[in-house]
Amino acid sequence: MHIFYFFLMRYLLLPVSWLYSVTIALRHLLYDLGLLNRYSANIPVISVGNLSMGGTGKTPHIEYLIRLFKANYRVATLSRGYKRKTSGFLLADAHSKVTDIGDEPKQFLTKFNDIFVAVDEKRKRGIRILLAMEKAPDIILLDDAFQHLPVKSGMNILLTDYHHLYTKDYLFPTGTLRDNRKSAKNADIIIVTKTPTVFSPFIADELYGKIKPRPHQKLFFSYLKYGKLKPVQKNSYFAVPRNLSSVLLVTGIANTYPLKEYLQPQCTVLIELGFPDHHQYTEKDVQLIEKKFNDIIGKNKIIVTTEKDAVRFRDSEYLRIFEQIPLFYLPIEVAFHSTKGISFDEMMLDYVRKNQRNS
Repeated sequence: MHIFYFFLMRYLLLPVSWLYSVTIALRHLLYDLGLLNRYSANIPVISVGNLSMGGTGKTPHIEYLIRLFKANYRVATLSRGYKRKTSGFLLADAHSKVTDIGDEPKQFLTKFNDIFVAVDEKRKRGIRILLAMEKAPDIILLDDAFQHLPVKSGMNILLTDYHHLYTKDYLFPTGTLRDNRKSAKNADIIIVTKTPTVFSPFIADELYGKIKPRPHQKLFFSYLKYGKLKPVQKNSYFAVPRNLSSVLLVTGIANTYPLKEYLQPQCTVLIELGFPDHHQYTEKDVQLIEKKFNDIIGKNKIIVTTEKDAVRFRDSEYLRIFEQIPLFYLPIEVAFHSTKGISFDEMMLDYVRKNQRNS
């Protein structure tokens, strides 16, 4: 019965999706005809984004690019700073909070102390300010900018979830897409994210058939690598129990299925407490988490959250409530499966070498 209502609602919402599609197509046409101008910078600008409303793994892929470039280039990330309480251009520093710059930029700032982390809802203005700095960046990584048409990136990377390919999705509100599927033609690179760790040529061939990349596009496949659980509080005395019994998984992200799939074999009981994506935790939320944890029967139990949530918890005035509760986060990185021809690293480094400002 629930499935029937689900498909009925999708059918009823189709006219809204069609209207949304026409609006988006018209906007693209205005830029394609040159009636609306697009700004191009004179340094490598790499956009990482998706067609869906989130959950494809933008943050770890940007972190991958940061690690790839930062030894030899001055790197800047530029985000809009989703759900921040400030506006305009901000260059983050050690005193910047999640409410100032957003959770993803704060995560970049926490993990990398040798890059520029900036936010601006107007990316063109943000790029110009970065380039006007005395020690300007050599590379700018645009976070979640695939739909940001006022800026023409030199390299466009489109991410799509292995379990939820954009080719099988529909425009909001019928589906989860925020741009037409045809917009995928603007990507230089398409990455299928969250693929299985064991990846056969048959899976690759199947994905090639579903996505059908254009001649100018390169298709890559990435997967998640999890690190060891780490305490959210810097001075925590808690350690992960050897015989882990129960895990309360607390998340405020779009897709939790890879995390649950990873944690399930490591404990007897996995309980999930989910909040909306980018959720700012309140005192009431923290008290609910504490109660849920205390209600779990038995010992050898912990709370696990994501890196992004850990950033928000650390900036919260209510973190003190967890002083007597084992709260951990699970670090993640991405890695790439090998493909025929040029590798992802080689393609990115080659693009940057050929497009440096002084070339």
